[in-house]
Amino acid sequence: MRQISHLIRRIDLTSLQLFVAVCEEGTQTRAASRENMALSAVSKRLVELEEALGTSLFVRHPKGMMLAPAGESLLHHARSMLASVEKMGAELDEYRMGIRGHVRTLANVSAIFEFLLDDLPAFFAMHRLVKIHLEEKLSAGVIKAVEEGYGDVGICVSTTDSRDLFVRPYRSDRLALAVPWDHPLATRTSVDFVESLDFDHIGFHADSAIYTRSRVAAAEAGKTVNLRINVPSFDAICRMVQCGLGVGLIPDRAFDAIASGMDIKAIPLTDDWAYRELKVVTRDPLGLSAAARLLVEHLAQFGPSREGDPAQTIMSISARES
Repeated sequence: MRQISHLIRRIDLTSLQLFVAVCEEGTQTRAASRENMALSAVSKRLVELEEALGTSLFVRHPKGMMLAPAGESLLHHARSMLASVEKMGAELDEYRMGIRGHVRTLANVSAIFEFLLDDLPAFFAMHRLVKIHLEEKLSAGVIKAVEEGYGDVGICVSTTDSRDLFVRPYRSDRLALAVPWDHPLATRTSVDFVESLDFDHIGFHADSAIYTRSRVAAAEAGKTVNLRINVPSFDAICRMVQCGLGVGLIPDRAFDAIASGMDIKAIPLTDDWAYRELKVVTRDPLGLSAAARLLVEHLAQFGPSREGDPAQTIMSISARES
């Protein structure tokens, strides 16, 4: 306890913010400019921070600074602390303005485009004083952000490792193969993914769950994906397919929303992995704000019921207690 009290007295949030800025900018000069502080003040605070912690945070050399092992550990904790302070300030501001809750939500593009655009209006209609900050991330990034406290609620593909987070089932979709109407496969009512590997592919984001799983499926069949280009959105996939540059995987609901009027067709995949479930992830439900619990309960109603799920039981009890 004495050591903790000592750190609280000697480490301030400004020093932590400057430390993070130096790590992100690469030099003290750029960090000083970003934080609008004198270079000498930044340097002094970093030295004082190292003295307070009793260890070197950087390895200094003539061409710049590199993080020492202790610095890498501190960077993780500093970002988490600053995110918590930012969240605290935002929530208190919202109480001041009469808004009684703020939920930072991370979701993959499938969840946002296919489902949240329909599901969130009903939530806001019931809870007009709750505000949601929605940010798009890849599924793995959703897990990491919630785990580190950057977000309150996350939505991602169910096959993503949840680590120690609590999980609730959400929605589901099925992948389809988008092809031009004059494509050799266009007459099919369904298709195995391996049959598409004879054609050029328009790939979704290189780190996305869709692209990663398609490469695994190809490898399992002893083949490779003939990737012509990676694009960042479902709309771009459809437009590239329309231009005749290849075929592309896209969730069925996303295709229905995007491809109206385009001269392309979506053929459902018969592969088991093409059926995808989404999940809602949080840290310990007992630690969530009342607003976050309300959002999770709202989203979970669209998923299948899982009787006996401890996470579901805890979440329901927490919501009633609030």
